[in-house]
Amino acid sequence: MSDVPINYQVNLNLPQYDALRFVGGSAFIYQAGLKGVLLYNLNGQTFLAWEATCPNHIPRECSQLQLDVPLARCGCENFEYNLVNGQLLNGDENTNTAYPLINYQVEVFNSFLTIRN
Repeated sequence: MSDVPINYQVNLNLPQYDALRFVGGSAFIYQAGLKGVLLYNLNGQTFLAWEATCPNHIPRECSQLQLDVPLARCGCENFEYNLVNGQLLNGDENTNTAYPLINYQVEVFNSFLTIRN
């Protein structure tokens, strides 16, 4: 999968990001990344950002991940990924699926998150 430049800011005071104010909260950012970015509030101070494209096959229409907290699911092969560490939970040994989610850097400043790679 090719790298997509990302530099996106999230204002946690906006209503569409209310879920991110709580531990375990998540949001889907459609405007960033290849097929979007999954945001996850790990512990109230640490936020994780993951590319919303399944990394275990060529990007196609069904490869946009869906949030099912604490998991992300691929619509193509029903692969499941852990939002805490990005690891694939149910890989297929026959197809050598072993790639974790692509992680983006998240900087926290007051009520703003900046997502970068």
